[in-house]
Amino acid sequence: MQDLAPIVLFVYNRPDHTRRTLAGLAANPLASESDLIIYADGPKKPEHADAIEQARAVARAASGFRSVTMIERDRNLGLANSIISGVSEVCSERGRVIVVEDDLLVAPQFLTFLNRGLERYENEAAVFQVSGYMFPVEAEGSSDGLFLPLISCWGWATWQRAWTQFDTSVAGYDRLKRDPQLRARFNLDNCYDYFGMLRDQIEGRIDSWGIRWLLSVFLKGGLILYPQHSLVQNVGIDGSGTHGAGTQHLQDDLRVNADAMRRYENWPTELRVEPAALDRVKRALSGSPSHPLVRLIRRLLK
Repeated sequence: MQDLAPIVLFVYNRPDHTRRTLAGLAANPLASESDLIIYADGPKKPEHADAIEQARAVARAASGFRSVTMIERDRNLGLANSIISGVSEVCSERGRVIVVEDDLLVAPQFLTFLNRGLERYENEAAVFQVSGYMFPVEAEGSSDGLFLPLISCWGWATWQRAWTQFDTSVAGYDRLKRDPQLRARFNLDNCYDYFGMLRDQIEGRIDSWGIRWLLSVFLKGGLILYPQHSLVQNVGIDGSGTHGAGTQHLQDDLRVNADAMRRYENWPTELRVEPAALDRVKRALSGSPSHPLVRLIRRLLK
């Protein structure tokens, strides 16, 4: 395996969550060969200062990695801007990056899957991202991964060649607004209102880097590589984070004692969407707006 991708961890004011995230990462066999870069956002409110300092103290004590670099912001950028700027900086310097937030618990094979995927598809322009998370649907096939047209924000990786195509200004919004057929495709054949999230972004009701990244990937016809089973759990859905709770029961238990040394060499033979898995996601999303998977999708694109 080539030189490993740097891990970028974004932390704010949750020391206990940060501790669990760091422990999960350090339990990966590849952690000792990986550089960890921690971005600590500044306080949004004065009353957050104590918890922020506690989280930073946990982050400064991180061990088990080849190197640890702390970048402590004096002012608050917000989650979206923090991720966009941090990923842009590291991609520009290192060419690729693994991205983790402070509310994620990862399996021991998480870094192996992402690094292997980055290596295998480095020169495949159609592949924009490698995801450590997998939706709670059954996938078919014997390969180590599958392709979907949906991005994920829960433990993922990308390359500079893909990230430079990220349009943070959402210029493509007008194309979707004018073209109902294109808009329907963006909405997964109208199974989920991603366009509504874009409208909320444009009109300032949400601040989501994820929906903007999804649009950028969609307009380029991009693919996302997913594992057959999720290597990530979100442990921040306890109400401690910015974007709500209520999806714990939709997350698979991590296979923490299985396949920790798996090499991940059996990749999909074709660069195409896995139709069976995507159809299962569509069927779940086409039901009631209160369906838990609908809420999960919105949280994934925070």
